[in-house]
Amino acid sequence: MKTALITGASFGIGYELAKIFANEKYDLVLVARNRERLNEIESELKRHNNIRIKTMVKDLANSSSPQEIFDELKYDKIEVDVLINNAGFGLLGSFTELSLKEQLDMIQVNITSLVHLTGLILPTMINRGNGKIMNVASTAAFQPGPNMAVYYATKSFVLSFSKALYRELKDKNITVTALCPGPTKTEFQKRARMENINLERSKLMPYMSAEKVAIAGYKGLMKGKKVVIPGLLNKIGTKLVKIFPESLVLDLIYKFNSRD
Repeated sequence: MKTALITGASFGIGYELAKIFANEKYDLVLVARNRERLNEIESELKRHNNIRIKTMVKDLANSSSPQEIFDELKYDKIEVDVLINNAGFGLLGSFTELSLKEQLDMIQVNITSLVHLTGLILPTMINRGNGKIMNVASTAAFQPGPNMAVYYATKSFVLSFSKALYRELKDKNITVTALCPGPTKTEFQKRARMENINLERSKLMPYMSAEKVAIAGYKGLMKGKKVVIPGLLNKIGTKLVKIFPESLVLDLIYKFNSRD
């Protein structure tokens, strides 16, 4: 039986992906900060599926967490067939107004821990001669994001990193997929303090459900797609930002990421 490791598995896209992989009879390694929620998910998924589930309570803002995860996998003799780097968060506000520590934590979670965990697990996939990796980026990856400058920049990194790895691993029977959802109904908005921003009020980009995003991501991953952008409007949006003048794009994003 194959094993999928999913970070940020307690809510939203990560939780929906956990349900999909459980239904597909994958053993699971679920990583999140909330022990109570992980226990609930483990009980729920085990009731409906004859699979093994290992939960790990880890905060990927801690630089030691990726190594701790890998060491536990090694101790338990668990080989990961599918790695889903889903953990991540954003913060609304100008760079100088937001806490510098929170923004550095964001870089640690969204970039450094993602790269670290990938670097630890990938050699085993290469030695085995197969594997799949999905890194959750965002449509934010396709342009700079005033009022969420660090978040948008981290997702640009994830997209670029994923595309490069896709090519490097093309001949090794390992695929790398960047999942780039647009606005999605998850806990993300609450943590990012994004309630009632202009983008949400404008209704120009309807929020997708986490379930639909997860289904699109899973299908793209299984097909070995390089980039998956769920939703027609999101696909169109990533094309338009390449056509419009950058100054106009920056002004629009700044306006969307504001409350006035």
